[in-house]
Amino acid sequence: MNSQLKPVLERRPLHAWLASAYLIRIVEERLLQLFAAGKLSGTTHTCIGQELSAVALAGALDRSRDIIFSNHRCHGHYLAWTDDVEGLIAEVMGKRSGPCGGIGGSQHLCGRQFFSNGIQGGIVPVAAGLALAQKLARRGAVVAVCIGDGTLGEGVVYETFNLAMRLGLPLLVLLENNGYAQSTAQAETLAGDICARAAAFGMPTMQANTWQPEQLIATVQRAADQVRRTSSPVFVRVDTYRLAAHSKGDDDRDPIEISAYRKRDPLNIALAELAGTAELEVVCSSARKRVDRAVELAEAEAAAVPVPLDVTNEPGLDELRCADFGSDTQLAALNRGISEWMSQDSRVVALGEDIRSPYGGAFKVTRGLSADHPDRVFNCPISEAAIVGLGNGLALGGYRPLVEIMFGDFTTLCFDQLVNHAAKFAGMYNGRVVIPVLVRTPMGGGRGYGPTHSQNLEKHLAGVPGLTLLVLHGRTRIAPLFARLKRHSGPVVMIENKLLYRERADGPLPEGYAAHETRSTFATTVLSPQAVPDVTVVAFGRMSVLAEQALAELAHEEEILIELVLPLSVWPLDTAPIVQSVARTGRLLVVEEGAAGFDLGSEVIAAVAVSSRRTGGLACRRIAAQPVPIPSGPELERAVLPQAAAIRSACLELFDA
Repeated sequence: MNSQLKPVLERRPLHAWLASAYLIRIVEERLLQLFAAGKLSGTTHTCIGQELSAVALAGALDRSRDIIFSNHRCHGHYLAWTDDVEGLIAEVMGKRSGPCGGIGGSQHLCGRQFFSNGIQGGIVPVAAGLALAQKLARRGAVVAVCIGDGTLGEGVVYETFNLAMRLGLPLLVLLENNGYAQSTAQAETLAGDICARAAAFGMPTMQANTWQPEQLIATVQRAADQVRRTSSPVFVRVDTYRLAAHSKGDDDRDPIEISAYRKRDPLNIALAELAGTAELEVVCSSARKRVDRAVELAEAEAAAVPVPLDVTNEPGLDELRCADFGSDTQLAALNRGISEWMSQDSRVVALGEDIRSPYGGAFKVTRGLSADHPDRVFNCPISEAAIVGLGNGLALGGYRPLVEIMFGDFTTLCFDQLVNHAAKFAGMYNGRVVIPVLVRTPMGGGRGYGPTHSQNLEKHLAGVPGLTLLVLHGRTRIAPLFARLKRHSGPVVMIENKLLYRERADGPLPEGYAAHETRSTFATTVLSPQAVPDVTVVAFGRMSVLAEQALAELAHEEEILIELVLPLSVWPLDTAPIVQSVARTGRLLVVEEGAAGFDLGSEVIAAVAVSSRRTGGLACRRIAAQPVPIPSGPELERAVLPQAAAIRSACLELFDA
């Protein structure tokens, strides 16, 4: 707080909140003016009229250890908590001195134990994960998450309420109830009582409003104290009213209604009561000068310049021996890798459905982990979005979460947490955080599980900036993979295959073949013949086993030599070994188990076409599953999924082309 203001506010304790609330308001008003003048881009969601909610929350928490997670309407929360006027204005104006270097903008702020994201609902499980991190580390901290009444339409909110209560998390949920979801009145979209929703999970609830500042401040303080004392969630409903538009100038509300609330506004009333006093002049003059100076500094600063990401890999191949692949099944190797990691690093926490002993996960990858690490293996409800969100929050809090999604088909339920949270945080916060969350999940058909438990959905996750996508193949070296994962600082989705769990990677190589591995972070394996190859085959996941089968048959029966390229990292994809192989063969076949159309094969062929000097002479084919629901019946399933015979036929076609 400004040193000039402290004695002023101490003489008027009933208005001790005024300076902070006034500062927030004039910052918001200035941002609207800057937007109207064409000096801001995108949007800005002001909290004019709701400032006291932010002031009460910041005053109730401990800045030395507590954390706030906010939403798209985050300016007030950020300013009340950090007092960083200069940083906020620079950020919204796209300048490098902003807390996120101009990348995050109005909705995505990070700094001084504060985070915000513009996705409704999705921030709640992330905040819960941060709270779990505080609990595991015994920091005695409270994590507050600010949501609006419109967010109550999001199912992930209730998934998180359930998890937070079951885990006993120090989470303060502050709901700002302004009666509107953008322009839609609450009566049109919300059923039932707001507090009853939290109470249904056994969560204590409290209620206050911004028109009674002292009661509001006392209520939020009581809630924060209770969370800290009990290490259990509390839900606070704060009734308020947004005096400005939802965003910029998009306001269809009745002007008479807005005018009535403007007259009730506690800040307006306080300013009227103190009008003409020297005390008020000190408060207002100091705030105006500070905002003016912040705008002046931001306008004089050069715009932020994006920094290109370095995704280059070390060139070259290293030869492998069969012994290098390990002597266990892929299932046993995965289990051992996770177990050793948990033993070596106390920050590793496992989350998933039915992963504790004695069940040990649907495919037994986590068997025995909870016996060895009972406090770091958590059985979770069927709440995929909240589970991944919890992992994201744990990662923000300094942990290394391993999240298991029981079937890969269910990743659709946590897509938001992967794309808009895990993959975004490091980039949109300008490198201020790392998100080392590993999401593991089995995919693939061949076991008769039918349309919703047999899909390969890799193509829907490939290409997401900031997210690494790994697809294990039959020759994946699990021990070196975990060595790399331990050092990796970004979010990873690792797709395992149900039928590969029982396979061993150390089987004998086809006669006359050698195995090599690239030196990239997540290496590509290449099986090469001693003679010049005739066809390049790129195979993903379980298709590697079928491709090896076809390779051996073609070499023995047709004297056609295949060079087999097995990428582990699908995104980012190291195309160098593929391009180099195609330069030798002039023929390319790509095989994947996912459905055909806008698929991995399309991307590989496009990359080769762009990179290869032999584009005009390139013969290529792709094989994928038929774009239909995967049947349960074994004959029907085999007819839909790629088979070794199809790989062989395609290679023969390419050879004869």
